[in-house]
Amino acid sequence: MRAWTLPVLLVLCGSGLATALAFRGNPGGAAVLLLGFVLLAGVNSPLVFPRSIGALEAQRRSAADGRPVVYWRPGCAYCVRLRTRLGRRARRAHWVDIWRDPQGAAAVRVANDGNETVPTVVVAGQPHTNPDPGWVREQLSGGI
Repeated sequence: MRAWTLPVLLVLCGSGLATALAFRGNPGGAAVLLLGFVLLAGVNSPLVFPRSIGALEAQRRSAADGRPVVYWRPGCAYCVRLRTRLGRRARRAHWVDIWRDPQGAAAVRVANDGNETVPTVVVAGQPHTNPDPGWVREQLSGGI
């Protein structure tokens, strides 16, 4: 449920501001404002990320196919940056939402001195905290 808190708040705030703008006689501006808030909510929602799996399953799959495991959480600007910069290649990685998977959150805390810092990308058993998206793209190309 936490994953949807920020997107829902963005839509509600945008709706309120758009309503106020429409009542002031600017329906075009209200529509543009609401569209902006809806797009912002969409980017911060779990919908833009590949389907998450559990940490244990991601680790098992990564050991079998050599693909990176990306630990992330909704609302994280750095995770959104990584996801958008990877483009279609993002689907090649194994994504773990640490808010949905306690074992994923524990793995991130182990890798980051007790902090839940995301994105944390694990390649060949080595964790990398907030790595450069270009570097992750190279890892995705080499692991396939």
